[in-house]
Amino acid sequence: MDIKLHYTEHGSGDPLILLHGNGEDGTYFVRQIDHFKDRYRVIAVDSRGHGGSPRGTAPFTLDQFAQDLADFMGQLGIASAHILGFSDGANIALLFALAHPERARSLVLNGGNLFPEGLTEQTRREIDEEYEQAVAANDEGQIELLRLMIDEPHIDPAQLAGLNMPVLVVAGTVDMIEESHTRLIAESIPGTQLEYVEGSHFVASENPGAFNRVVGAFLDCC
Repeated sequence: MDIKLHYTEHGSGDPLILLHGNGEDGTYFVRQIDHFKDRYRVIAVDSRGHGGSPRGTAPFTLDQFAQDLADFMGQLGIASAHILGFSDGANIALLFALAHPERARSLVLNGGNLFPEGLTEQTRREIDEEYEQAVAANDEGQIELLRLMIDEPHIDPAQLAGLNMPVLVVAGTVDMIEESHTRLIAESIPGTQLEYVEGSHFVASENPGAFNRVVGAFLDCC
């Protein structure tokens, strides 16, 4: 890997890797870190070009981020881990699991999508407007971030049928992902558990008590 990813580590036990969303960093999960560090080795990673992680020279794509995760785990000597991903982090987790199924003990996919059309029409319109503003301002960093949501991911639901690790799909009751799309993800992965938590797309930070209970109960059974 051409860069070293920034991360924080708390607690001990089985590794639980946290992957944040677009334009964020590992601090998004502060309430999850506090909750799970007594039972797990909780590792919150900043994706390439986010937070404390440098942009590097590799492609700025979700597939590259998934490969970065594999390299990062190798650097830390982690053969496999529970992975909780939010938004783009959920998409990275899913791409990672498709490429390295033996390295994902379980997946928690919070607010992910298989393709851009999984976002609500209003959300896509708002992202398009932000992209136009970034282009007008020649803001290269923001352009790259927004392109991730406009152009990616591209996951065929049929690909998910081969995943056999425990999977929890969780979304907010008023999410920026279409409810039908969230259900498509859950229905495409055999044996997946689907849960809704009261709140928006950002339920992990808005309603951490309920979110952590749902995730904790799932992890306890893995």
